[in-house]
Amino acid sequence: MTTETILWLIPLPPLLAFFLIVLFTNRWRGLSHSLAIGAAFLSWLGSMAVFVRAVGTHELGRHPFTQSIPWLPTADTWLRIGVYLDPLGAAVLFFVAWTILMIFIYSVGYHNYGQPQGDHDVKGLPPHGATVKDAHGHAHKVPSVEPMYSRFFAFISLFAFGMYLLVVSDNLLTLFVGWEIMGLCSYLLIGFWYGKPSARDAAVKAFMTTRIGDVFMLLGIAFLYSATGSLSFATIFREDVLHTLASVPTPILGLSAAGLISLLLFIGTVGKSAQWPLHVWLPDAMEGPTPVSAMIHAATMVSAGVYAVIRMFPLLRLDAGTMSIVAFIGAFTALFAATIAVAQNDIKRVLAYSTISQLGYMIAAAGIGAYVAAAFHLITHAFFKALLFLGSGSVIHGMEHGVLHTGEHIDPQNMFNMGGLRKKMPITFWTFLIGGFALAGFPLVTAGFWSKDEILADAFGHGHLAVFLTLAVAAFLTAFYTMRQITLTFLGEPRTKAAEHAQETPWTMTLPLIVLAIFAVAYGWVGIPEHFPILGGVVPNWFHEFVGSTLSEMPEAAPFNWVPLLTSLLVSLGGLGLGWWVYRGVRTVEEDKFQIPVLKNKWYFDEAYTFLFVRPSYWFAEKVVYLALDKGLIDGVLHTIGRSAAVIGTALRTYIDKAIINETIGDGTAKVVKSSGAELRPIQSGRLQQYMVASLLAFLLITALLYYFLVLA
Repeated sequence: MTTETILWLIPLPPLLAFFLIVLFTNRWRGLSHSLAIGAAFLSWLGSMAVFVRAVGTHELGRHPFTQSIPWLPTADTWLRIGVYLDPLGAAVLFFVAWTILMIFIYSVGYHNYGQPQGDHDVKGLPPHGATVKDAHGHAHKVPSVEPMYSRFFAFISLFAFGMYLLVVSDNLLTLFVGWEIMGLCSYLLIGFWYGKPSARDAAVKAFMTTRIGDVFMLLGIAFLYSATGSLSFATIFREDVLHTLASVPTPILGLSAAGLISLLLFIGTVGKSAQWPLHVWLPDAMEGPTPVSAMIHAATMVSAGVYAVIRMFPLLRLDAGTMSIVAFIGAFTALFAATIAVAQNDIKRVLAYSTISQLGYMIAAAGIGAYVAAAFHLITHAFFKALLFLGSGSVIHGMEHGVLHTGEHIDPQNMFNMGGLRKKMPITFWTFLIGGFALAGFPLVTAGFWSKDEILADAFGHGHLAVFLTLAVAAFLTAFYTMRQITLTFLGEPRTKAAEHAQETPWTMTLPLIVLAIFAVAYGWVGIPEHFPILGGVVPNWFHEFVGSTLSEMPEAAPFNWVPLLTSLLVSLGGLGLGWWVYRGVRTVEEDKFQIPVLKNKWYFDEAYTFLFVRPSYWFAEKVVYLALDKGLIDGVLHTIGRSAAVIGTALRTYIDKAIINETIGDGTAKVVKSSGAELRPIQSGRLQQYMVASLLAFLLITALLYYFLVLA
């Protein structure tokens, strides 16, 4: 089978699984998750086959795997769609396939497959547990299976299809289709427990916020098509097309056509990848099940936004103005989100703001021209952030078991209700520790160190000192809140009875953690800079050579300098050490010195948006649209038409219907018939003799007339 054929087939198994589960197997949980995981495995298998072939292909960047077919007629031409795989696409496809498969397997245990139905569980709400009796007849509560188990696997299968479609597309239009499919699935999955008002609100918030970015992205796609007549990457990235786009000015911000198109497309990324100021939806997305958080924050949705920026980098780099905007948004978001994360107490919300911050790193790297570093951090982050989110789900799952066992009414996601879980959940602890250290950039042994260090080295080496300093401070805060999270969750002694009775999760949850932990360490080794002291050159810098060959000119690696390296070591180790030292003895939230209102309340951005946009929208909808337009104008017009119709109807009834039709035509005809009948009635005597005489006279008269006209005339 050719590589191009496999590329066509990769997105299809999850789509087929979605339809089969929705239409046929939704009543059978085991069959539904088997279909979903089997489909994810087939896509994983195809992705690995394609990746191996891509790695073994000479000059793949110049001659990517591609194939297209005509799709939509456009006058005398066709809009073509197809598949496309270059080194960047192959690297992204690798992490997408692994993380999606692990998340699918993890979801089986997370949703308590094999456990009994809940005592009072209902669709649309999280399971609350079931009461069972042991061998001695003692009743106790255990986790219960998710009531909408099959629906969940259908939705994440469609989610996976959207991401695979986006990665293998050879043009912006089908990329945008996959982009929007994921937007729909994020709405469905964030609001999966629709019985919770907070989940419904979060789903609507995510959908509306990301639509803002998507509208601008669609404008950019339309502008690009009008300027080039094509949406194919192969056409857009031709030297002559890029030169034309770079030389055509626009009246907006002094940007060239290339700069304005890139900026419009980037706004789509700002929405999808939750960059400031459209970041507000992502933390609320924690209302969905934890595998959804991992899908959104690591494997698919937010990664798609950064992938789109990196994919369009040949166009983006043509305009210095747009590059500066991108670098500013990314660096500011990295620092801004990190400041909020240090004051969050929900284990998943810490990771949510961490995701926003790390995505800012990637965007800033793209903005300063660090193409390979941005792609490298995108992939390493996907592995260790998927690990952290699944690890947090494992922690919550273990805490929920303790809550059911003790009957203690506490929030199982609040880190101040945990503590000491390293002894209760050893696999979760060690894998979470690996993921946390990778996020913090622990030196040498974690993938996060190599990718984050490369961004700092690029920023310093190419003179972007403001970006360098901003990202360094953000990295310090990242290490600090990561160690805060690890210390509060796993170290010390249990702070609640539920934490004392927490237990390790089943193998379907711990196996994906182990696999992702391996990548969170080992994947960084493929990108060790050649000039790094001692380790440089021991392992070839495969990632830079492979992904860098995507561009027409191989990007130069940043020259080695001790300043960014020492900075990276200082902020990582210093943040981790300070985080442990500050929180090693903290037992209550009141003892936390970082519960600063402005940070805890996320710099009041939600309140500001409510004041600036939500309330004015409600006021406009009620006072203008409803009262003035709907009731005043539209209802007024309709009521006027109704009254006019009643007047006209009365006139027609009085002067036409009654006077002419009824009295003149209808009643008049009846009167004529009635009077004629009255006049003719006397001749109807009922005597046979009279009828015979009348018939004889009529016969004689007719005979005489016929004789006259036929004979005599």
